[in-house]
Amino acid sequence: MQESGEMYLESIYVLTKKSAHVRSIDVCEYMGYSKPSISRAMGLLKASDHIHIDNDGYITLTESGKAVAERIYERHTLLTRMLVRLGVSEETAAEDACRMEHILSEETFSAIKKHLEDMAETSEA
Repeated sequence: MQESGEMYLESIYVLTKKSAHVRSIDVCEYMGYSKPSISRAMGLLKASDHIHIDNDGYITLTESGKAVAERIYERHTLLTRMLVRLGVSEETAAEDACRMEHILSEETFSAIKKHLEDMAETSEA
């Protein structure tokens, strides 16, 4: 999946954590993109079976869409926390994490995650 698709799915995921009812306009406002851009993206995500849109326009993630969204969201939150701990401002950390979350290999992300978990265990001991 392309980075843009991951971003849309992550945005839908974040919005569903705040409200059970998410529509295209909510994604539009959250991401700051135009209605035609969101409409096109939602069509592509629906065609690839990552989302379902009901007759009232409410969007839900399918199993595959939720899996992608959760993976990207985990990357985003973990990378943001790591950068903040390194002394980066919250805003910059979130922006940088947003770019990094899409390009890191699974191997690299797993190693970063393990390292941070090991560090947390060490500091608790």
